[in-house]
Amino acid sequence: MEFIHAQPIINSIIYSILGIIILLIGYFIIEKLTPENTWKEVVEKNNVAVAIVLAGFIIGLSMIISAAIHG
Repeated sequence: MEFIHAQPIINSIIYSILGIIILLIGYFIIEKLTPENTWKEVVEKNNVAVAIVLAGFIIGLSMIISAAIHG
């Protein structure tokens, strides 16, 4: 048990939560900037093009957040 250090685990949890919060804030900003409700377009209207763009946005923003947190 002496080899297990709690500080890196706590840091990982804090950075993960911080990254998810930043990602959600970014999603809500894009949701406000776009003229259509993206979630409604994807779920109710089955718009694959909007789903692909939204997925690309989420992946891109996640990569930026992870690089910023990692350093």
